[in-house]
Amino acid sequence: MTKTDTSPILTLKNIYKSFGPIEVLHGVDLEMRPGEVVALLGENGAGKSTLSNIISGTILPSSGEMTWQGAPYAPATPREAIDAGVGMIHQELLLLPHLSIAENVFVGRYPMKHGRVDRREMERRAQSGLQRLGLEVSPRRVVQGLSTASQQLIEIAKALTLNAKLLILDEPTAALGGEETKLLFEQIERLKTEGVGIIYISHRLEEIKQIADRIVVMRDGEKVQEFDTADIPVRTIVEAMVGRSMDQMFPPLASPSDDITLEVRNLGSALGHFHGVNFNVRRGEIFGIGGLVGAGRTELVRAIAGADPIAEGTVLLNGEDITPRSPRAAIDNGIVLVPEDRKQQGIILSHSIAENIAYSNFESVGKAGWITASRVRNFANENIGKFGVKGRGRQNASEMSGGNQQKVVIAKWLARNPRVVLLDEPTRGIDVGARSSIYEIIHGLAVEGVAVIVVSSDLEEVLGVSNRILVMAAGRQTGILDHSEANDVSVMELATA
Repeated sequence: MTKTDTSPILTLKNIYKSFGPIEVLHGVDLEMRPGEVVALLGENGAGKSTLSNIISGTILPSSGEMTWQGAPYAPATPREAIDAGVGMIHQELLLLPHLSIAENVFVGRYPMKHGRVDRREMERRAQSGLQRLGLEVSPRRVVQGLSTASQQLIEIAKALTLNAKLLILDEPTAALGGEETKLLFEQIERLKTEGVGIIYISHRLEEIKQIADRIVVMRDGEKVQEFDTADIPVRTIVEAMVGRSMDQMFPPLASPSDDITLEVRNLGSALGHFHGVNFNVRRGEIFGIGGLVGAGRTELVRAIAGADPIAEGTVLLNGEDITPRSPRAAIDNGIVLVPEDRKQQGIILSHSIAENIAYSNFESVGKAGWITASRVRNFANENIGKFGVKGRGRQNASEMSGGNQQKVVIAKWLARNPRVVLLDEPTRGIDVGARSSIYEIIHGLAVEGVAVIVVSSDLEEVLGVSNRILVMAAGRQTGILDHSEANDVSVMELATA
């Protein structure tokens, strides 16, 4: 098959999938041609991941037919799919933390020489893949301790070494900033010229226009619409995804008071991630923090929350020095953090929704030191309703969509009635409907007089929710912009200063 051949490399006909009595895919048809990018869009639970897992051999369909390069195709394992030329980058990071970067990139398919692993060749090829994506790190370094963004780039580098004819990218830019995303898109364009087909799953709808040739929209397990071009208004795509008309994505900005709730003076990281940071957040203000990956944004809010050590400077709450030396100290002072990686740092997936909410609120649940199942259940149900969590208290967190998991993490901290809420990537990997409801929660906090700090790699998001935006670059504070003067150009100029 040549690169100019437009016959399908992959066809899916009438694909159904059931888990027990629940049918999650209903007769899905799809065609992929060489050298094209098809955006597969839909809310969480629409069936995108299930369909992708069937194509990549992770699960088997209940019925239906697939062909690959004109021949019947039914991979029973991911290995069979990879051998056929189909690779997938999962939304959830699947790296082995105690292995090196190179070992993770080639795990299960190490280059061999004279019956032994050829480490020199493995590290050379891994280094080449990392450099193509702009990640300057030794391939010998172990994965443990790397940032979420760096790990995501390693997953992408891993896929690029497969020499696949079809790649499925599930939320590949969820942890990436603008520069990293640009480098990824350059690699996608290169792969297209080589005849590689790409299924691209993303909740960042604006980037779809940059990268996709066609758009397929799924809802409730069905393919509901297909667009022959990506030059479609975002509103049209959103309405196809949710099946209803959508109002404005971001709620109107609340009007903060003149009272300063939180103040940071000359703050410096003991780990060297940032230094000389100064800002304040007023009562009822939403304060955004923007910048490229590695700028020190996450480390800054972790330091304010007492999770990372502070070398110098002070954190003041209502004018009083409360510089936290531990998360407990910050929490006791009314400062809470919703972390960037909800599954690793924010929630216990194998435990119930009720238990997860209760863990941060034992003072409220355990009156007089006694914790009962009924108190946990009643407390959780109250907050499940208050924050719009779709689920029952006894349901395990692992059974929920990403958006509802994030709502649980937010709910468990907001139940404490904090004075300062730090949200690090609050809508990462979340569908557009859930994003809108989380923005409403953030807006509601500001209206109630809470000081809110939002860190986001999504420039549209940080511009849309923030009264003011602090921009960081390489651990330095490069400027603070008012909402009226902040736009994608002014933010990026400071982010690259």
